[in-house]
Amino acid sequence: MNTDDLLFLSPVLPVVVLHDAAQAVPVARALHAGGVPVVELTLRTDAALDAIRRVSAEVPDVVIGAGTVVTPDQARAAADAGAAFLVTPGTTDALLDAASDTGLPVLPGVSTVSEAMRLAERGFERLKFFPAEASGGVAALSAIGGPLPNLRFCPTGGITPSSAPRYLTLPNVACVGGSWLTPTNALATRDYARIETLAKEASSLRTEATTAT
Repeated sequence: MNTDDLLFLSPVLPVVVLHDAAQAVPVARALHAGGVPVVELTLRTDAALDAIRRVSAEVPDVVIGAGTVVTPDQARAAADAGAAFLVTPGTTDALLDAASDTGLPVLPGVSTVSEAMRLAERGFERLKFFPAEASGGVAALSAIGGPLPNLRFCPTGGITPSSAPRYLTLPNVACVGGSWLTPTNALATRDYARIETLAKEASSLRTEATTAT
C-alpha cells in the first residue's frame, strides 16, 4: 500500500486513543462495520503497541497504523508490532529517517509552508496538517494549495463532523483525521454500536462534501 491508497480508504481517518488493549479488536471491527477500514491508533498510552498487535493479527480487513510517533524508537516499535503505516505530529530528521527505514507509508506532520516545502524536497508529498484548526484551518490549506499544488494533506486537530466537509471540498485535502468516531464515553461504556454508527456517518462525508460543491 502506498500513501495515496491509504489516504483514500476513508474520508475520515479515525484517531484512536486506547487505555485498554482488549478494546482494540471490537473498536476496529465496529469502525469497519461502519465503512471505515482504517485506524490510526496513537502511541499515547502503554496499551497502544499491544492494541496494534491485536488488530494486526485479528482484524486483517482493517489497515492499522500508529499515530503520535515522535521518536525513532517508537517508529521501529510500531513497525515491529504490525503497524501498516506511521503518522507523526511533526518531524525531525532523525524521526523521518527512522520512519522511512521501516519501509512503511509515512504521513509526516507539518504546520507551516516551510515545513511542507522541506518535506517535499525529501520526496514526501502526502502530509498531515496539524494542529489543523489552530494552524489556520480551511483558509490556511486553501492558501497553501496555491504555491504548493502537488501536495495533499490529511488535516487533523480540532476537526468536527460539521467542519470536516469544508476541508474535504479542498482539492489538496485527501481525508481528515478525527477523534470523534471513538468518543471517550463510548469507550468507557464499551458502546461499540455507537462507534459503528459514527463510522457510518463519517464514511458518507466525502459524498456530502462533493454534493456541497
